[in-house]
Amino acid sequence: MPADFNWAIGGEAGDGIDSTGKIFAQALSRAGRHVFTSKDFASRIRGGYTAYKVRTSVDQVQSVVDRLDVLIALTPRTIDENLEELHEGSVIIYDGERTSMQNVEIPEGMIGLDVPLKSLAEEAGGAIMRNVVALGAACEVSSFPIENLDSALEKRFGSKGQKLVDNNKEAARAGQDYVAEEYDHEFDYDLETTDNDYVLLNGDEAIGMGALAAGCRFYAGYPITPATNVMEYLTGRIEQYGGHVLQAEDELSAINVALGAARAGARSMTATSGPGIDLMAETFGLIATSETPLVICDVMRSGPSTGMPTKQEQGDLNMALYGGHGEIPRFVLAPTSVSECFWKTVEAFNLAEKYQTPVYLLSDLAMAVTEQTFPPEAFDMDAVEIERGNVVDDDTIGEWQNEKGQFKPHALAEDGISPRAFPGTDGGAHMSTGLEHDELGRRTEDTDMRVQQVDKRNQKVETAKEREDFSPREFGNPDSDQLVISWGSNEGTIAEAMQYLEDGDVDIRFLSVPYIFPRPDLTEDVEAADDVVVIEANATGQFADVVEHDTLTRVKRINKYNGVPFKADELADDIKETLEA
Repeated sequence: MPADFNWAIGGEAGDGIDSTGKIFAQALSRAGRHVFTSKDFASRIRGGYTAYKVRTSVDQVQSVVDRLDVLIALTPRTIDENLEELHEGSVIIYDGERTSMQNVEIPEGMIGLDVPLKSLAEEAGGAIMRNVVALGAACEVSSFPIENLDSALEKRFGSKGQKLVDNNKEAARAGQDYVAEEYDHEFDYDLETTDNDYVLLNGDEAIGMGALAAGCRFYAGYPITPATNVMEYLTGRIEQYGGHVLQAEDELSAINVALGAARAGARSMTATSGPGIDLMAETFGLIATSETPLVICDVMRSGPSTGMPTKQEQGDLNMALYGGHGEIPRFVLAPTSVSECFWKTVEAFNLAEKYQTPVYLLSDLAMAVTEQTFPPEAFDMDAVEIERGNVVDDDTIGEWQNEKGQFKPHALAEDGISPRAFPGTDGGAHMSTGLEHDELGRRTEDTDMRVQQVDKRNQKVETAKEREDFSPREFGNPDSDQLVISWGSNEGTIAEAMQYLEDGDVDIRFLSVPYIFPRPDLTEDVEAADDVVVIEANATGQFADVVEHDTLTRVKRINKYNGVPFKADELADDIKETLEA
């Protein structure tokens, strides 16, 4: 894919790597280029290797690849960490005046540009701007119009005063001018700009945006990587719509407060990661038994225990499917892309209220921190539909009262969906309990009622199977006898890997599954294929186990659990080798 350009900056945590990468990504998107970013960062505030990579093209990009064209190296380790991705003609920008970089060795065949980043930044107004000097140097190397960087700098620093904006612009031009004057070299890169208008956001932001569009008016959460950005996005925005964000003292408090808001009639949500989901498991059962609609977002990371908090993994699938004591009806949705984080969040709220059931929304670190460009129409607010389910009002509540005029919040409805009365509904006063209860919500140990209530709650999922479309997303050749199946955030990477496979005359059919429970019946698809490969980012093949259970067919597996997301070119090789095995 020669039209791609791959850029990265790396150094120590605390070196401003993240903000620098975001500025460059915003500049590229404002220039009408598609962007796909990835991050590698340590689980500490200061120290430890961290990097921000940007892949850009005039065409859509959905994955990272094993190639770097321009690398800004703030430490020698940055070069070592990225050596395998650098190639002949790659440009390495570094500051030879920096003590640790004075004796840096540039690998053979690559171009080293020694730019006095700190000195030039000080001349422009402050050493803190050295990374912006490096961005200016990168603009010169890639023939990227520095005016596009100006607009990103204005967005980043505009609220802090025009002088700071001007100083940063001066720092960027100092880097650009230095490379132009000191290095008489024809570089191989020329970043084309377009008039296209793109939205740049990550998965956590898309979930927050989807929650607002869906009518979420209460969010409770406790900060945890990599779910915190959902709360940060909503804070300051949800209040504009009459909503509220509560930072609770822990995950137990967060889910219980969110449950209370949902009982009061608000569309309510919480988000956490694996350790928080563990703590929320008991309340998860109360949500289901009390038939309260609630969306619980699990932004997965490497586990178990604290594991690797800043690394990628899809290891919580079994917890989402089976977690909790007793048998708990639920929905489990797994967005397949950053844009799907928006739409699946909207769908999660609708499913929760239509079926009065908890909904797990499974995202992961790779999608949470990845910033990607989309056309604005990908988030068409006019297409958002809000469905609140079987809510009764003063006119219809009589249908759900007993002969004494008492409301039955747990009525034995044939489709499993009891009526729901918001507080203040005339004649709708009721109670619910975590104990087994009768139709009025009163505790009971009556054996017949126990069976009826369990069957009623489980019927909701069966009703949803009849009424909702839980189909997978399909790519590739529908007639191919080589089938690849995956779920969640792997979709874009596999879709791009298919392009590499097509170049090598490898023809596959790909099913991407966003619905984990209820899930599509893949039996016919699996039985029609000669080879079936399930791809996921965990060690044991949790979704592969599900496929084998459902279809009674053995499948091949590609698993990655080193904390690094799949890469398109790497995955293409893995798929080819697995199919040939």
